[in-house]
Amino acid sequence: SEKLYTASPGFVNGLQARTFGVWTLLSSVIRCVCAIDIRNRTLYYITLFTFFLALAHFLSEVFIYHTAALTIGVMAPLMVASFSIMGMLIGLQYLEVEALSQKKKKN
Repeated sequence: SEKLYTASPGFVNGLQARTFGVWTLLSSVIRCVCAIDIRNRTLYYITLFTFFLALAHFLSEVFIYHTAALTIGVMAPLMVASFSIMGMLIGLQYLEVEALSQKKKKN
């Protein structure tokens, strides 16, 4: 939290830092499970949503709440979330094509 919320560090307390840590842990577990079962469409969508949520969180902290500055500590998660969203949206096309081909095989 000390490297992220540099613009207004007084707004960040221990409870908020721990909550952010638990949220980060939960999202990483979801992403790891998706990597194991990449063809699970529901899990894929949930994982994609975690990246959108992270992107929205960091952008709002920088541009709406002004608690974070555009330092490397904020730019890194913004880039990871952005590139991951793009990659997952590209991968989503292949997931949909695979689902359609499996339906055709059953018929």
